[in-house]
This record gives sequence, structure tokens and C-alpha cells, in this order.
Amino acid sequence: MYEIPDMMRAIDPEAPGGPEVLRIVERPVPRPGPGEVLIRVAAAGVNRPEVMQRKGQYPPPPGAPSILGMEVSGTIVAVGEGEHREVIGQPVCALISGGAYADFAVAPYGQCLHVPGALTMVEAAAMPETLFTVWTNLFERGYAAEGDVVLVHGGTSGIGTMAIGLANLFGLTIIVTAGSDEKCAAARALGADHAINYKTQDFVAEVKTITAGKGVAVVLDMVGGDYLPRNMQCLADDGRHVSIAVQGGLTATIPIFEIMRRRLTLTGSTLRPRDSAFKSLVADELTRTVWPHVEAGRLKPVIDRTYPLAEAPAAHERMEAGDHVGKIVLVME
Repeated sequence: MYEIPDMMRAIDPEAPGGPEVLRIVERPVPRPGPGEVLIRVAAAGVNRPEVMQRKGQYPPPPGAPSILGMEVSGTIVAVGEGEHREVIGQPVCALISGGAYADFAVAPYGQCLHVPGALTMVEAAAMPETLFTVWTNLFERGYAAEGDVVLVHGGTSGIGTMAIGLANLFGLTIIVTAGSDEKCAAARALGADHAINYKTQDFVAEVKTITAGKGVAVVLDMVGGDYLPRNMQCLADDGRHVSIAVQGGLTATIPIFEIMRRRLTLTGSTLRPRDSAFKSLVADELTRTVWPHVEAGRLKPVIDRTYPLAEAPAAHERMEAGDHVGKIVLVME
């Protein structure tokens, strides 16, 4: 049996602000409810929605803890009502709605994935948010299939690097954009078929050249704003445009007749507000389709840098600077 203390370290800002609000405080150790497990946290991934939450721009969904952090790895140390006690001791990673920047976190067991020997706990903490996001949007909403050419913006972000890894596993040709020649070289080294420096090249023209004028089957976009009409120019007939963030603007002006004439699909999603039943279904699908590749060591997240929990401000500063390639991870010990 595991000894569970009453109090724990956590990062739970009292008010929005800059990275300096990410101070360690004491909070009660949460208790798992029905269908939930308590995880002794080993590591927690750092994600852009957490930066937005820290600034007061992205409040947690109703019922979610105010403690930051949406993905976690660690060991199950207690279970709630309805969960079998034999899962205690399992190493897992999980997508959660909040609470990962702490010594202990609660997760619905259905959203947990077993951590195989091929992954370190740091790598495991860097998997859930990007894997759930890329799988549900690129493959499920975007219907990417073997042989397709896809365009993914932010090629060296956590999302972008995960998309590259999955594209290589599932037979996609992947074009990415990045903000420097160095980042483009890094993306190609990770397995991107083509990388476009969006600061020095017109990505619409480059995509047309790469695809011999045909365009791509799917665009995965985290920019929004004026990228949307430009992305549409990159799509092949019957192409799918999937929006997952709006870092460049909330609105866009698009040519509606072009959607009709070329039979384009514009869709998108946000993962965090979806209910546990949906996320558990995604976890089941990932267990069947992707996790065998993880267990075999064929899919790993790209780790940019790790920080101890006390250096969470530096981790957020690095994310906001945009110099990272892959995932930034907080380590609890």
C-alpha cells in the first residue's frame, strides 16, 4: 500500500499574471471519485492552453481543478469507487482537465494509458495532450489516410512533432511550416517530408510546387485568422481543413463559393471541454491503433527540455518565447 499524505505541493495561481505567479503552494491531496484514480505524479507536460489559463484567457472547464496542468505521468496509488484495486501500482499517463502541476493528481481511469518499458516517465508525460489532439483532429475529423499529403502548421511544436511521428507511422506525406531555417531543418530531421519557412517563403506557393498543383488532402491549423483563406488555397478538391487553435486570430473572411465549387470541408474541435466518455473512447482507440507502436519503441515524443516543478516560470517563459522543439516537461522530483 502507498502512504498518501494530506497535503501536497501544487501550482495553483490565485490570480492571473505573468510566469512569476507560478509559485509552489500547499494544497490538499485530491481524492478520487467514482471511476477515478489518484496518481502520484512523476512528470507533467507543459502546454499552451496552460499559458493562456495562467494569463486568465482560458478558464478551466466547470468542475476542473484550478491547479494547472492537462497531462500527467506517474503511478496509481489509490482508486475511487467502482475501480478495481488491482490497478494500484500501475504506471500510467493520462489526459486530464487540470491538476497535473502537483505531487498528486486525479484522472478518470478511462483516460489513462499504460506506460510501457519503452517510455520514460518524462516521455510518457509528453504524450497524452498532443496524441489525443492529433489523432482526433488529423485522423478522425480530417480523415487522413495512407497515401495522403497533409499540411501541418507549427511543425516543431508539441503538436507538430507528434503529427510528424504519426504521419511516418501511418503512411502520410507531411509538409510542415516553421519560423526559421533551423526549425525547418529540425522538422526534416524528425521525419517531415517537407518544411517551409513561413517567414521567408509563401507557404501557399510552396505547397502548390511540392504537390505539383494538386494541393493537400488535409490542413491541420493552429493559427486561424488570415491563415484560413490561405490554407484553403493549399487544399486539393474534396480537401479537409481542421482548426485546433486560433493563435493568429478568431475570425476570417473566406470565399464561400470556393467551398462549394471544390467540395471543401471546414471543421475543428477543442478537446479540453469534451466529456470523460468521449476522451475514454479516444483512449481506447489509441490503445488499439497507436499504443502498439509506442510499446515497440516506434513512437516517442520529442522532448525539448525538462524543469523541476519549482522552475515552472522558466518552463512557461520558454514556451512563450517559441524557441522550443517538441515538448517542455515539468519533473516532480
